[in-house]
Amino acid sequence: MKAAVPTPSRPRHIAMAGLALLLAAGCATTPIRQLLAEPGRYDGQTVRVQGTVTRAAGVLGTGAYELDDGTGTIVVVSRGQGVPAQGARTRVKGTFQSVFSFMGRNIAAILQTES
Repeated sequence: MKAAVPTPSRPRHIAMAGLALLLAAGCATTPIRQLLAEPGRYDGQTVRVQGTVTRAAGVLGTGAYELDDGTGTIVVVSRGQGVPAQGARTRVKGTFQSVFSFMGRNIAAILQTES
């Protein structure tokens, strides 16, 4: 005779699914194209982006690099956290700063707070 295997209750499944959604929502990234299309909406806000480093320069843990996520590119300014190597895939959390608009093009940067 087979022993009965306990099965998780439905409320437990719902709680686990809810927790997974909350964790995923906190880690969501914003496409760079969206940031640049609506700079006023994101200015001063904490954002997360991910992509490939296309250019980088830094010294003594401070520098800047350009990040390309396939929808656009943005400059990330890093203070005290170093700069990833060109070609590296990275994920960044920081404060979005709209720098200026010129002839229909928005120029912005992210001041990195975490990688």
